[in-house]
Amino acid sequence: MQLRPGELPLLQQAVQQLCGVALDDSKGYLIENRLGPLAERFGCGNFNELYFKLRYGGDSKLTQEVVDAITTHETSWFRDAAPFEALQFKVGPESLDARARAGTPKKLRIWSAAASTGQESYSIGMVLCDIIPDIAGWDIQILGTDISKASIATAEKAVYAEHEVARTARPQSIQKYMERTAGGWRVKDQVRRLCQFRQFNLMDPMSTLGPFDIVWIRNVLIYFDKPARADIMRRVRSTLLPHGWLFVGATENLVDLGPEWVPQAHCRATVYQPNLPLPMPVRR
Repeated sequence: MQLRPGELPLLQQAVQQLCGVALDDSKGYLIENRLGPLAERFGCGNFNELYFKLRYGGDSKLTQEVVDAITTHETSWFRDAAPFEALQFKVGPESLDARARAGTPKKLRIWSAAASTGQESYSIGMVLCDIIPDIAGWDIQILGTDISKASIATAEKAVYAEHEVARTARPQSIQKYMERTAGGWRVKDQVRRLCQFRQFNLMDPMSTLGPFDIVWIRNVLIYFDKPARADIMRRVRSTLLPHGWLFVGATENLVDLGPEWVPQAHCRATVYQPNLPLPMPVRR
């Protein structure tokens, strides 16, 4: 199915309303390739019909399938490596120290936003198991959220194919915290019990989330336009504790969002602590 004149703006509008993703005019091929077969399967003769079914049809299955088709589910174990080193050697230990000073030791809350099929959440859990020897006696929760219902279902199963497990910067962690099972590799209970998953759209209110010590929202902001990006990060910031840390993708930069977004470099990773008091200006 090919886009006809006037249909691209309609689908751009529909996608942005559903999940906040901003598709520019160069993404017509993506709509044709990903939504064309889906539209035909739901009985649409063209993209105009698909738009009206999305806007007025009330078909939740169609809506979810469009979201699943248009959003990116690219992920891997310990993706980019540097953030996990920063978690292990800087952010994790300092978060634990901050909790101890606040009178809430042995407690940690982490949010993996846009968690896809769970590899990031479980990778975080593996790092925490490495740095906290008695972690079974701690109150630790890693919340993984994603807009895709199918991705969340995969994450909850915690079983991954051989080729998915092979893509990792830390093969020793895979050997330590996963076990062979029918269909591939399964995350061991020691890590699984730290993680929970739920479907969540970043455009929705975040008042029921948090507060968090650490938020990971990596490689997702690039799909939003600037107003949506600024709004999301304003609300993400509200979920962070005063000492809270934020990880974004390697190519994502937040300095244009305001003076509170001061980047820090640790273990080759860029992180933020937007709720720290701003330094007083120096008078000359």
